[in-house]
Amino acid sequence: MSIVVRILAASISLFIVAVSLSSEAISAPISVVDAIRARGKVVCGLQDHAAGFSEVSPRGAWSGLDVEFCSALAAAVLGNRDAVKFLSLNAGDRFKSLQDDDVDVLLGATSWTLTRDTELGARFTGTLYYDGQGFIIPRNHSIASVLELSGASICVLSGSSDEMAISDYFGSRKMRYQLITSDRWEDLVKTYSDGGCTVLTGDMTLLAYEKSRLASGADQMLLPELISKEPYGPAVRLGDDAWFAIVRWTAMALVAGEELNISSGNVDAMKASPSHEVRRFLGLDADLGAPLGLSRDWAYQVIRQVGNYGEIFERTLGQSSSLKLDRGLNDLWTKGGLMYSVPFR
Repeated sequence: MSIVVRILAASISLFIVAVSLSSEAISAPISVVDAIRARGKVVCGLQDHAAGFSEVSPRGAWSGLDVEFCSALAAAVLGNRDAVKFLSLNAGDRFKSLQDDDVDVLLGATSWTLTRDTELGARFTGTLYYDGQGFIIPRNHSIASVLELSGASICVLSGSSDEMAISDYFGSRKMRYQLITSDRWEDLVKTYSDGGCTVLTGDMTLLAYEKSRLASGADQMLLPELISKEPYGPAVRLGDDAWFAIVRWTAMALVAGEELNISSGNVDAMKASPSHEVRRFLGLDADLGAPLGLSRDWAYQVIRQVGNYGEIFERTLGQSSSLKLDRGLNDLWTKGGLMYSVPFR
């Protein structure tokens, strides 16, 4: 083979390699974080009528636990809690919107289940709120426990997981019951308020919301037991580990802030703390933002701009809200709850 032919062959090979590399670079998907920084906003998929989690006022103002978590993500990634866009989704479209890149993170009081975590192209990053199926009953019935409901009539959505949970719970305890069913939640609430059933069952947060709306709300009580597990939390698309980590650790930061007694009101004063744990968390003695691709003070920004988990809970679901829910399972692990942050180190 002549030198000219060999040079030509080598040039063609180099050209093919260059074209291949160029094509790969063009086709390589942009990361979620890069997309967020390019547009200057985190896009959160939510419901617009989930009491305590995500609601929108007639003036377009959003509020709720999920809404504040989205603000925390914006503070962590962009340094600005207001750099967020809320997209209202219906139940049938929420996971498709996540798969189609319409949203960066999906919330909307979405319960974490095995099939949702394996079949829908999504991954749940953790639990932001522990809910479950409960019961509301008039106080004048003098019943203080679900175990006293044998023989009760129960208003429940027909064909729902709530109906199946009743069958499992009452059946395993050989407790008698009568179901009053409807396809419409509004009709069940009316039946209950008119005395057509002994108790109304559903997720505890939904029952608390209905209690706050009933004219006789003060005469109603939520029974303390839950008969099912409904862990709510953010979900992200499969395939972007960096974004998964940011969403997970932002939720951890909210809980860790409360564990360390760091709040939006004292976060600046806590910079003078001698505690190495506090100083690491605030980015003073360590750069824990680097492994996440975030700024050194990202956790400080989250707490300063949004607050810790306890603050958020209090104003969206707790005693400062219309729902007035107790912390219960959503209290810190040191106080009998399930909220627990992995160490920041």
